[in-house]
Amino acid sequence: HIVQSGVPVMGHLGLTPQSVHQFGGFKVQATSPEAQAMLLEQALKVEAAGAFALVLECVPTNIAKIVTERLSIPTIGIGAGSGCAGQVLVFQDLLGLNREFKPRFVRTYMDGFGVFQEALNSFDKDVKTGAFPNEKESFNPASDQGAHVKPKSTHATELST
Repeated sequence: HIVQSGVPVMGHLGLTPQSVHQFGGFKVQATSPEAQAMLLEQALKVEAAGAFALVLECVPTNIAKIVTERLSIPTIGIGAGSGCAGQVLVFQDLLGLNREFKPRFVRTYMDGFGVFQEALNSFDKDVKTGAFPNEKESFNPASDQGAHVKPKSTHATELST
């Protein structure tokens, strides 16, 4: 019904992180011949249902390649080897933002955690030493705008510059 209603659908097979506990943790999926046959069958059903693409996550390279060859829609691999039509990584993994968790199939392209940590440490130091904010990062009235400010309330104290 979703596709027929005009909503684009991308399928997702293999490891689905939202269901990781049902699959026994973060493990490679479709490792047995029976599981690979079922994955191929599911992929064909996803295509037949009208999906415009299919994500294959954390499955062996051989079955990802077979699925890709059998489908007319593109496959996007994440931990599925080089046989898919395209590749994707989770943004935080690609940038190295999490030092505690790194799946085997992830390649980090920078130490984002270290970059952010250094920036936050610099900010903390600048605030504590009074280096931030400075004159450029503050708002001061121009010298010719030294007007008196009177609050509307009669209970407030009059301010002047």
